[in-house]
Amino acid sequence: MKTIGRLSGRVAIVTGAAQGIGAQYARALAAEGAAVVLGDLQDATSVAQAIVAAGGQARAVTVDVTDPASVKKLVAEAVGQFGRLDILINNAALFSQLVAKRFEEIDSAEWDKVMAINVRGIFECCKAAVPEMRKNEYGKIVNIASGTVFKGAPMLLHYVSSKGAVVAMTRCLARELGDDGIRVNTLAPGLVMSEGVLANPSKAASIKNNVASRAIKRDATPEDMCGTMIYLCSAESDFVTGQVIVVDGGSVMH
Repeated sequence: MKTIGRLSGRVAIVTGAAQGIGAQYARALAAEGAAVVLGDLQDATSVAQAIVAAGGQARAVTVDVTDPASVKKLVAEAVGQFGRLDILINNAALFSQLVAKRFEEIDSAEWDKVMAINVRGIFECCKAAVPEMRKNEYGKIVNIASGTVFKGAPMLLHYVSSKGAVVAMTRCLARELGDDGIRVNTLAPGLVMSEGVLANPSKAASIKNNVASRAIKRDATPEDMCGTMIYLCSAESDFVTGQVIVVDGGSVMH
């Protein structure tokens, strides 16, 4: 693993980092020299240990992104361990466990759970992280949305609506935080072959349809997301804020 890279000296938090795309984001950040704090309700220790074994810096912290106190503790542990906070990847979300269904079949409790994690979770994390970024007059926030927002994808109204909110939040936050030197952008993946997606048989039809809709007709992997994510975290994107970059092989073109 490289110890000097585009993010050398930076400190990053990745939520939802115990497995899948979030774990790959954490590994990619560490490979570019960032110290990474992996936040998740699940135990991310094995991912953090693998990063350290490869020569990187990492720490796993248990966090519930819907709990303000838990999120504040996550940020405090990042700063306590590594001295600052520069990057926040808001990746934690509820998706792979969801079953596609018509909107009238979605009960209110499921709707509220999706919104609490996918939308309010980002709100809580930004509230906790921004004061630390303001101290340095610099920061990068990358909110993870979904290409489904631009398709009007059916049968997952709560999920797609939550990701539409993420795009709106990104634009508002970019306006509010520009004078603080904090850039806020959205990475919108297509359907990615993460561990959670592969473990859910109900996603089979969606996988087939997504591949057929792409200009580049193959499955998307977590690694496919990382180049854009690193760009949005690095100095190369210092004049980019409030934007949405869709990474889906050309299914969405906007």
